[in-house]
Amino acid sequence: MIKARKEKIISAAILGPSIIAVLIFVYGFIGWSAFISLTDWRGLAPDYNFVGFKQYGALMALPRFRADMINTGVFTLFFLMGNLFLGLLIASLLDRRLRGQTLFRNLFLFPMSLSFVVTGTVWVWMLNPNSGINSIFSFLGFDSEKWGWITHPKMALGCVVLAAIWQMAGFTMAQYLAGLKGISDDVREAARIDGANEAQIFRHILLPQLWPVTVGAIVILGHISLKIFDLVYVMTQGGPGQATDMPGIFMFEITFRGDYFARGAAIGIVMLMMVALLIIPYLAYSRKMDVR
Repeated sequence: MIKARKEKIISAAILGPSIIAVLIFVYGFIGWSAFISLTDWRGLAPDYNFVGFKQYGALMALPRFRADMINTGVFTLFFLMGNLFLGLLIASLLDRRLRGQTLFRNLFLFPMSLSFVVTGTVWVWMLNPNSGINSIFSFLGFDSEKWGWITHPKMALGCVVLAAIWQMAGFTMAQYLAGLKGISDDVREAARIDGANEAQIFRHILLPQLWPVTVGAIVILGHISLKIFDLVYVMTQGGPGQATDMPGIFMFEITFRGDYFARGAAIGIVMLMMVALLIIPYLAYSRKMDVR
């Protein structure tokens, strides 16, 4: 009994500081931001005048914020679709034990080692109207084919999505490849004996067993896309116009440039709610699967 109590004390001593730090620096700051979002704090001097949900109502009435939410939805949709499709495709090819598999796996994983800031800088150079891809057109004598990839309102968001997929497709590939490696070859061989072709095996055997991997990838990638800031800021700073503007950029500008802390906190809480709407169902699903 004394030994068990001693182990509990040691466990509490080890975990206690981390738990306290999380409570203060994560949940404490979330609570503080939620409180600030209910005030009218504008300017460097704190103003705790309680105004309820006024900031949230004002946000929904702003054309810029509505445009930001639409941009976030479009970015998230194509970001998820691109990553899931490319990740599954590459993983399926690598699962065939091709020669040089390790080299290709490392090549596809390499972009993950970069930050979004570095990725954005590289892609800005590649998509610059006067360099990168357009320089190839110039070299070939097709100056009229130069495109303003990130300066055209209808193309800028697609370019940002492309850069984000380039960085994160390797992550999805690794997840799917691990899932495929976990499926016994005996299952596939039994299906072949029963007369199933490769397409039928993929659709009716592999895909259902990869569903947990897909759900996990959607949650992680969705969490990244809903709070995206650095990649967009480096590549376009939200422009041209509001073509690539995101809630994170709006929050940064209105908080640290406009000194409207209450409005910025409200944007932060809205972003938190969007992420929570994605993560909470996943946690419920995971718990349900654990019970089974």
